[in-house]
Amino acid sequence: MTFTPRLVALDVDGTLVDWHNTMAPAVRDAVRAAAHAGLHVVISTGRSVPGVMDAVDKVGMEHGLAVASNGAVTFSYSPVELLEVTTFDARETVKLLLEHVPDAAVAVEDIGRGYRINKPFPEGEINGDMTVQSVEELVAEPVTRVIIRSPDQSAEDFAELAERLGLHGINYFVGYTAWLDLAPDGVSKASGLEIICARLGVDQADVLAVGDGLNDLEMLRWAGRGVAMGDSALPVQDAADDVTHTVEDDGVAVELSRWL
Repeated sequence: MTFTPRLVALDVDGTLVDWHNTMAPAVRDAVRAAAHAGLHVVISTGRSVPGVMDAVDKVGMEHGLAVASNGAVTFSYSPVELLEVTTFDARETVKLLLEHVPDAAVAVEDIGRGYRINKPFPEGEINGDMTVQSVEELVAEPVTRVIIRSPDQSAEDFAELAERLGLHGINYFVGYTAWLDLAPDGVSKASGLEIICARLGVDQADVLAVGDGLNDLEMLRWAGRGVAMGDSALPVQDAADDVTHTVEDDGVAVELSRWL
């Protein structure tokens, strides 16, 4: 194999950490080793800035670049300095969705701090400070991201609803649960990584990306080498060049060991 990574893009939930937000020592050590070997290690996640910094702290990295909010926010750390922020007008889309799931919890990103929400989310699902507002207040101004969470829907229900409604002019990602993530049109982890690569002078072909979710599809297809976690859904595995072990079996460490 002639591929040699210069940049490693890593998803967080289900990839770097398990669903209890625990990072295995083997994964932490492998990521640190990659950074010490001179590779650019970039967290690339749907999490907001505080959630990214939680993962950064777990690894123990002091400085770096990151992609947050599924590509709508790119930033450097520490301290946190925003590089690019992409927003969109979510008013009509949110209104349309709530006609079908009126009991949904809605969250929009409060960049660098946390989220503004209309009602509480299950503990641990979103990170940072929470400010409660009406839905109208949440989307009164352009936002980077909107999360729609309904306890009475399944992931399949949300996927079918999103497809049926069309949701023109935005990008969207369906999570493992009843979770619909709305983003600006054309924005994904791949577009965020393009910004990072341009800043670092790294070619797309030299990017190794690892992820497990449907919001990783663009990133895995875009990267020079895209690797899916062993327990990811079949569409994610199909989009990847290879499949590593599960998060419980330290899949990130297994993949990084190939290059260190």
